[in-house]
Amino acid sequence: MQQKGASRIILGIDPGLQVSGYGIIKKEGRSSYLLDCGYLSMSSRKHLSERVHMFFTFFTEKIAQHGITDIALETPFLGKNTQSFLKLGYLRGILYLLAHQHTCVLHEFAPREVKQSVTGYGGASKAQVARVVMQLFPKLPEQKKEDVTDALAITICGLWKQVYSNCTN
Repeated sequence: MQQKGASRIILGIDPGLQVSGYGIIKKEGRSSYLLDCGYLSMSSRKHLSERVHMFFTFFTEKIAQHGITDIALETPFLGKNTQSFLKLGYLRGILYLLAHQHTCVLHEFAPREVKQSVTGYGGASKAQVARVVMQLFPKLPEQKKEDVTDALAITICGLWKQVYSNCTN
C-alpha cells in the first residue's frame, strides 16, 4: 500500500509493433510534471523477436532512468486483424513482466475510460482526445504525434485515477 502524498511516476504506453508511444508524468503532492514522452519506432522489416527485444530493452531503460512506480495501459481492442491483436499480446506480456520485475503497479483502462478521463466523454474521437492532450502539452514531437498523444492520454488517465484513489483512501 502506498503512502498518502507519496510521489508517483507513471509510465503510460500505447504499444505497437511498429510504433509504441509513451508518456511519463510525475505526481508529487498536488503537482504533476511531464518528465518525458515520445515513441519507439521499430521497422516492420525486423523479425518480430528482434522488435520484442527492442521493446523490452527500451522500456526497461525508461523504467530505470525515471524510477517508474506505475505503468498504465489501455485494455486491448480486437479490431479486424486478429494476428496483430495476438502479436500485441507479446508486448503486453513484456509490460506485465517489467511491472513485476521493477515492482511497479500496473493499471489497465478500457478505451472508453481513457477518453472519459481526458475529454469528459467516453465516446470521444481520437482527434478530440489528441486536441485535449495537445492543449495540456503543446510541445509534443511532430512525428508520430498520434502515438504520443494516445500514450499521454493513457498516462493522464493513470495519473488522475491515482489522484482519485488517494482522495478516497
